[in-house]
Amino acid sequence: MGTVGTSTDGIAGERRQLINVAYRLLGSVAEAEDAVQDAYARWYGLPRSRQEEIMSPGAWLTTVTGRICLDLLGSARARRERYVGAWLPEPLPDRTEWDHAGGADPAGPADPADQIILDESVAMALLVVLESMTPAERVAFVLHDVFRYPFAEVAEVLGRTPAACKQLAASARRRVGAARAPVTASGRTDVVRRVKEAWETKDIAALVGLLDPAAVMTADGGGMVGTVLRPVEGGGRIAQYMVAIADKAPGLELLERSVNGVPGLVAQRAGVVMTVASFDVSEGRITRIWAVRNPEKLRLWGLAG
Repeated sequence: MGTVGTSTDGIAGERRQLINVAYRLLGSVAEAEDAVQDAYARWYGLPRSRQEEIMSPGAWLTTVTGRICLDLLGSARARRERYVGAWLPEPLPDRTEWDHAGGADPAGPADPADQIILDESVAMALLVVLESMTPAERVAFVLHDVFRYPFAEVAEVLGRTPAACKQLAASARRRVGAARAPVTASGRTDVVRRVKEAWETKDIAALVGLLDPAAVMTADGGGMVGTVLRPVEGGGRIAQYMVAIADKAPGLELLERSVNGVPGLVAQRAGVVMTVASFDVSEGRITRIWAVRNPEKLRLWGLAG
């Protein structure tokens, strides 16, 4: 049988794709890294004769990584039921702001997040929708709709027929719905900048004008820092909450930063990032705010600003 790609360099070259797949499946850089490490460990644990029988090591690694992620997604539901407050995906800074403090990885570069392509498939709005899917729907959607793997290969991961996987992807697609509402980069940047200015000046009226009346703000502190445990609903209530935060946190500095590839805000104090906020914008107004405050999810923001 063929041995194409069985060299160390060839196998390590698959790592970027695997990290991208795993992050979109799990919403966590740390968990994505662990899943990919596990897949590599299983590859290197195979006898040489078995490796040589595998015509496409990249496809094998993708299948194994997908199955590992599928198992993790199943167990994550139980873990998140015990999570304090809302659980949000781990936000990603622009790669120019990575905190290169991670440990070395024998299968590739030291910083897995540096391998993640920041496109619309990692926007917080979509990642949050992915969280609402069943594990099988999420795997089918990410592998087929995002990465264009054929349903025959998706079926290998899910252990279902290609036809069943096609139905799962269609169901996931319906869930996504309006999560990808088109907003120009310049339009989103302008709205976020105006929110920053109104927040800094504690201008409740201006904030209310920038927030959709039905806006929702969700915060993730993981029980490690103080924050609201339930979503704050309504533009007026959110504006009052934001001003109250500003009053209680003197010295808080707001920075415009790319969050998962789109304009967002970072709040820091004395150079330490305290909060990373993502926004969904529709018709010139903020409809959703996702504020991540859990320090464990902000480890990549150590050099932000």
